[in-house]
Amino acid sequence: MQEMSTQLILSAVIFIVAYALIIWDKIDRTIVALMGATLMILLNIISQQNAFHHIDLNTIILLVSMMIIVMIVKRTGVFEYLAVSTVKIAKGEPIKILILLSLITGILSAFLDNVTTILLMLPVMLSIAKDLKINPIPFIISSVFASNVGGTATLIGDPPNIMIGSAVGLSFLDFLENLGVIIFLMLILTTGIFAFVYRGLLSTTDECKMKAMSIDGKSCIKDKTLLKKSLFILIITILGFVFHGMLHYESATVALIGAVLLLFISGENIEEIFCEVEWKTIFFFSGLFMMVGGIQQTGAIKLIAEGVLNVTNGDLLLTTIAILWVSAIASAFIDNIPFVATMIPMIQNMGEISGMDLAPIWWALALGACLGGNGTIIGASANVIAIGISEQNGYKITFGQFFKLAFPVMILTIVISTVYIYFVYLV
Repeated sequence: MQEMSTQLILSAVIFIVAYALIIWDKIDRTIVALMGATLMILLNIISQQNAFHHIDLNTIILLVSMMIIVMIVKRTGVFEYLAVSTVKIAKGEPIKILILLSLITGILSAFLDNVTTILLMLPVMLSIAKDLKINPIPFIISSVFASNVGGTATLIGDPPNIMIGSAVGLSFLDFLENLGVIIFLMLILTTGIFAFVYRGLLSTTDECKMKAMSIDGKSCIKDKTLLKKSLFILIITILGFVFHGMLHYESATVALIGAVLLLFISGENIEEIFCEVEWKTIFFFSGLFMMVGGIQQTGAIKLIAEGVLNVTNGDLLLTTIAILWVSAIASAFIDNIPFVATMIPMIQNMGEISGMDLAPIWWALALGACLGGNGTIIGASANVIAIGISEQNGYKITFGQFFKLAFPVMILTIVISTVYIYFVYLV
């Protein structure tokens, strides 16, 4: 017991220090995550085998596969074409472009996973910013937030929903019917908030607007044959995501098949494509997964979850609201996948003991875990991917820069979720 207690404290200290260094932002976050994971292995908090086992290969393979697909699609010039089209629809007004990009990202994220959506949309944002000679960071932050909000609406939009749906037997339509309307309203509200906050930072000259709007979209397409092949594979992959449950394939398998097929039929140089993959981000995730595995193995996450359930003493209202808020705050700082994996069996066990209706609690867990990821730059996979690609293109978004705006807006979405769950499920 003493050994377990010591290991728990050590894992918590390493985890907290690592997050503090990430927030401090003076040392590269990938190095910090890998150092934290290495320390946990060296101090025997977790064995190397178990640490590697905690790396979520479904997420890693999904990310790498979609990066490969996006890198090949990018070579066709279609992202530049979409950027030109978006600028023309918005008549070159940066605020209108921000609103349009956020809404498109949020809606797409409901039918793709939010990471895939960000990978598809980010090149469009960067291209628009380049044409209008403005900083793309407002576009990136607002769209990342929108991707996590939109992804909450459906079974396949965010990994926690896939896990909950699989464990409880909830379908795509169950999620859409219970969360679709409130999430769509949140998407509109939060997009409006970001547009208002960034209204003074997004300005460009009439000359840039006219120049951007005068670009012929069709001239942006560099390789029509590759475009047809890429769009065909992309559509097949998207359909695979939508129906992967019926096909009994994991989302990573669907993405991997798409990437392999596109590499095969595109004729592109595989070494060049692999060099463009965001390996730094992939290793950051790997380190983060191993660190979370360490605190999970010592029982730290389970301790928090049990504490919540013990405090509420089986009261449905208190339990539901507690699950919502704890999930949200925890998911802002701890990857929501292991947290949800810990919560699911505990909630099921609690239902067996108390006999309470668990339906409100499942929706509370989904809303808290998915929306809570918007709290920090490391709260969700989409955030980390976007920050990594943004930095690679010369636009660094710090922890504090993201936190001071995204965290309060995230809290607002949880307040709205609290009101929604109370009046729809608990009254």
